[in-house]
Order: sequence, then structure tokens, then C-alpha cells
Amino acid sequence: MKLRLLPVVLSVAISATVLFGGWFAYQSFAMENPLASIVETTPGVELVNTRINTNDAEIELKLQPSTSLREVYDNIESKGSAILGKKELKLKVVNDSSQQLDQWWSSALFDVAQAMETKHYAQIPATLQSRVENSSNMKISTEMNDKFVFITMTDGDKSKFVMLPRTPEKMGVWPNE
Repeated sequence: MKLRLLPVVLSVAISATVLFGGWFAYQSFAMENPLASIVETTPGVELVNTRINTNDAEIELKLQPSTSLREVYDNIESKGSAILGKKELKLKVVNDSSQQLDQWWSSALFDVAQAMETKHYAQIPATLQSRVENSSNMKISTEMNDKFVFITMTDGDKSKFVMLPRTPEKMGVWPNE
């Protein structure tokens, strides 16, 4: 039996198109679009860019300065739980920060990191509030859920949102693993 090249190549190309086209349509219409609409209808969210992988859902968003990042995270996680399944929700907040906010956060980061490392989370709001007394119109808001500590820094129309994981991530390479 002699196989002809054109029908074989044509059937492989059509099969691959149907397979990957179906996967792309499912990914887009059944996963990303519904999740994006949940995020877009969340109060305080201005910009949405979603990307769903096999293990996680990455959402890039921009928030209005007075928005609670914890409420946004909890809203997306609860309303999108059917879409997310067991995927990890990862938010990336596009900050409209200023150099002053970035410098202030860099100077406060050591105290916050120490409180996170020792799991003394109650020290974080007190530490940040004591540091903000020296700034003229800067406002600090701290919130927490079971996964993250959320810090919102606002200075006029500029803001910086930070999500700190409560469970430390394993870093480095260990020889016995």
C-alpha cells in the first residue's frame, strides 16, 4: 500500500487546526472572557488583562486610589471560583505610583518584612502609621485575609498597592530535594 503525501499532510493539518482551534476557543470563550467580565464589573477596577494557564490565572489590573485590594481579590476569588477551579489566582496591580511613594515604601519595607517573617502581622499597621505621621498627605490602609496582607498607600492622586503572601515561598536550591 502506497501512501500519498498530500492527503496525509492535509489530514494532519486539518486535525491540528481543529484540535488547537477548539482548545483556543474553549480557553477564550469559556474561561478568559467570563473571568474578565467578573473583574471588569468589580467596583474600582479600571484595567483588565487576563491570562489563564494550566496552574494559575494571572490578572493584570489597575485600581482607583480609594479601592480596597482585599475586597477586589475576595470578589474575584468568590465569583470566579467556578471558572478558576483549583487554579491559583494571581493579581498584578499596575501602580500609578510616584517616586516619593516608592522611596517611602522602600524605607518601610524592612520593618514590614520583619513583621511578616516573625508572623507579627498586627505590627504592620502600627509601624506604617507611625512612619506616615511624618508625611503630609499620605494615607495608609492595611488589610489581611487568609492568604495575603494587603497594603494600600495613597498620596494625592498617586497610589501604590502591595500584596504580601502570608505563607513564605521557598527560595533557593536545596541539595537534598
